[in-house]
Amino acid sequence: MELNTQSDWVARSLRSVWHPCTQMQHHETIPLIPVSRGKGAWLYDHEGRRYLDAISSWWVNLFGHANPRINAALKDQLDTLEHAMLAGFTHEPVIELSEKLSALTGHVLGHSFYASDGASAVEIALKMSFHSWRNDGHADKQEFVCLKGSYHGETIGALAVTDVALFKDAYGPLLRASQTVMSPDWRLAEETGSAEERAQAQARRAAADVERLFNERGDKIAAIIIEPLVQCATGMAMHDPLYLQLVRALCDKHDVHLILDEIAVGCGRTGTFFACEQAGVWPDFLCLSKGISGGYLPLSLVMTRDDIYQAFYSNDVTRGFLHSHSYTGNPLACRAALATLHIFEEDDVLNANKAKAARLTQALQPLAQHERVRNFRQRGMIWAFDAIDAPKDFSRNFFATATEHGLLMRPIGSTVYMMPPYILSDEEIDGLAANTLAVFNQVMAG
Repeated sequence: MELNTQSDWVARSLRSVWHPCTQMQHHETIPLIPVSRGKGAWLYDHEGRRYLDAISSWWVNLFGHANPRINAALKDQLDTLEHAMLAGFTHEPVIELSEKLSALTGHVLGHSFYASDGASAVEIALKMSFHSWRNDGHADKQEFVCLKGSYHGETIGALAVTDVALFKDAYGPLLRASQTVMSPDWRLAEETGSAEERAQAQARRAAADVERLFNERGDKIAAIIIEPLVQCATGMAMHDPLYLQLVRALCDKHDVHLILDEIAVGCGRTGTFFACEQAGVWPDFLCLSKGISGGYLPLSLVMTRDDIYQAFYSNDVTRGFLHSHSYTGNPLACRAALATLHIFEEDDVLNANKAKAARLTQALQPLAQHERVRNFRQRGMIWAFDAIDAPKDFSRNFFATATEHGLLMRPIGSTVYMMPPYILSDEEIDGLAANTLAVFNQVMAG
């Protein structure tokens, strides 16, 4: 069937595609946007309209769409090796990627285990933690701890350490119970002192809650999982690096693994390649996905320490980590990740982003000072603010209005956020800020 018009594409999609994180009935009033192509920071529909991808298509396209350097790497890899099973075999892209990532941690995290998506990486880290404790003779360490408002994915294991009711409540009977501790979100701090003092005070309060739980149940707890510096899906809740330092010390004291979920906040998003670098700590497990392949192919991985790897190293098959995915370590995905890392190096991206972040922060000041805005915040290449007295259906109306202004933005509840690709020009930065202000004013006016 040949599709000739935009409405043809929409109609056929609605008949056959079940879209994620979507109440499909809403598309009776908010039409789908059929994308025909992407270039740079922009997506184009079939009628030629373009949309600035201000959220990097769910936080993955770090260097925009149709990036020529990643394209070239994939075209080269297609003529060499598209896929081979990683059980009993290996290949150059997965070896090189593992070595480069290990080097970025100073070889503290020397072993990478691969999967296809972020939730699977979280599942792997949880299973590895539990199994390594069992292999080391601590089979009673079976509990996991997450932060209030945390999100780590929607598979059964990942959902068990997620604390977002919208995603979790329907599947409660399927989930293993976990312990939940206070969030270090600086918005929860008492209104005294400077912004930094308040954020650090909240970090200490939240760490004290972890200490209380570890004192009570540390001998039963396998690991605590944290999204470092920014809890994204709960509304871009930001916290001070001090929290990670305090929790790392508590994990060491009580023999609890620290899992850091850097699926969204890694790969330079918070200003350093790994978010945890800003706290000067390394976890026992580090989960990566999303931006690691530049938004090109599904890829995730878990990095861990040598002592945990050694807990599985044995002639006994039952002591091995018997977990697999068909596309584990896919050569094409690994090659896309290598091209992504090469861009970081070649373009000095982390330093370049500092200038882009400063310009966008300045351009957003009319929003930061808006009478209907509170808690304007920024960390690296993440910006967010909360709408005061947001009207009903704020998020859906904002998304729809933003598309009319040539923007792809998808608020979380009453929180508007931006996580744009790292390639924005000065003109695109200024346009993003101006159009976001216009959209916000229009939506808040009802």
